[in-house]
Amino acid sequence: MSDLVLACEPLNHVLEGKEISKKQAYEIFDQTKNNTTELYKTASLLRNKHKSNNVTFSKKAFFNLVNLCRDVCRYCTYKAEPGEQKLSMMSKKNVRELAELARKYHCTEALFVTGERPEEKYSLAREWLRENGFASTAEYLVHASEIALESGLFPHTNAGNLTKSEINSLKKTNVSMGLMLENSSERLAEKKMPHNLAPSKSPKARLQVLENAGELAMPMTTGVLVGIGETPYEIIDSLFAIKQLHDRFGHIQEIILQNFQPKHDTMMKNAPSAEENYFKTMVALARIIMPKMNIQIPPNLSPNSYQYFLDAGINDWGGISPLTADYVNPEFGWPQIDFVEKNTKNAGFALKARFPIYPEMMKMIPSELYQKMAPIMDKEGFVAEEYWR
Repeated sequence: MSDLVLACEPLNHVLEGKEISKKQAYEIFDQTKNNTTELYKTASLLRNKHKSNNVTFSKKAFFNLVNLCRDVCRYCTYKAEPGEQKLSMMSKKNVRELAELARKYHCTEALFVTGERPEEKYSLAREWLRENGFASTAEYLVHASEIALESGLFPHTNAGNLTKSEINSLKKTNVSMGLMLENSSERLAEKKMPHNLAPSKSPKARLQVLENAGELAMPMTTGVLVGIGETPYEIIDSLFAIKQLHDRFGHIQEIILQNFQPKHDTMMKNAPSAEENYFKTMVALARIIMPKMNIQIPPNLSPNSYQYFLDAGINDWGGISPLTADYVNPEFGWPQIDFVEKNTKNAGFALKARFPIYPEMMKMIPSELYQKMAPIMDKEGFVAEEYWR
C-alpha cells in the first residue's frame, strides 16, 4: 500500500494489509502515545485507501419517542422522570407531524430513540402505550417506523436491548438499527462506576443483542464512549469485541466514537470531559483495528475542532438534523450542514449525504425498502445531491 516505513513495526503490518492482534494494538498505543504522528499518518492512509476522499453524513430528524428509562446511567441527561419539563412521550399524531415536516426539509433518516423498556418501571409509560394502542415500546416502534416510511423517511431505531424477535419485527421497516456497546469492560458496572445502576449496559447483554442482529442480517451501528473512566486498553478490547462480531456476520456498518461530555444534571457532572488528544488517538486506533470500517465522530461534541479528526481517519459525521435537537446531548446544537461541508472541503474532502444505511450494506435489507430509496439514490448508493440540498 505504501513505501512508507514506520518506526512502530505493527503499523507497518497494517500498511501491508495485514490484520493486527489485540496485543499488537496495545503495542501501537504504547509506542505512539507520546508521539502520535505515525499513528495518525497510518489511520489517514487507510481511510484514503478504503473510503477515497468521501466524508458522509445522514440528514435526519430525531424522534424522541419516549425518554422514560428503567436504567440509571451516571452520565446520562437524556432520561426524564415523570413531571419533568424534558419528558417526551410522542403520540402517533406527533410522529406523523414530525415525519411530514422532516420530509419537507428533505431529511432521509427518521432516528427513533427511546429509553430502555420504560413500561417495566413506570405506570405512566404503560398508560401512554395503552392510549396509543400498544402493549410495549417495541410494538409502538414498529408502528412509528411504518408512519415514517409512509412519509418518505427511512427509519433507524436506537432503543436499547431489544430481543431477537423485536429486531426481526423492526427489520421490515428499519434500514438499520443502533446499539452502542459503550465498553466491553465489566469493571465499568462495579460500584460507583458509570454503569453500576444500568443493567442494560452489561457488556454481555449488549454483545448478545449485536450477535442476534448479526444472525438476522440487520445492519447495525455501534460504538464506544470515550472518557467515562475506562483505560485505553479497555477501549481497544471493546473495538476488538465489535470486530469479532463483524468478522462473523459482516453486519456492523459503522463505529461511532463518542467523547464524554459532563452534564450538569447527572452524577458525573464534575467529571472532566474526554481529553481531546486521547480521544483522537482512540479514533485512529479504531481505523487501524478495522481499516475498512466506517468510523464516525459526532461533530457537535467537538464543535471547535471536529475537522481535525479527519487526520485520525474518520469518514463520517453521523446524523445531522436541520430541525430537531440532539436530545442525548442537548447543550450541543447540530452544526449547519453548509458549515460542515465548508470545513470538510477545506480539509480536502467531498461531503456526501448517505441514507441511514451505507451503500455497501444495501444487500442486507428487504428489497421493498431498497425500492423506496431508489428514486432518490445516486449511482453510488448515496442520497442524490439534488434531493438532499
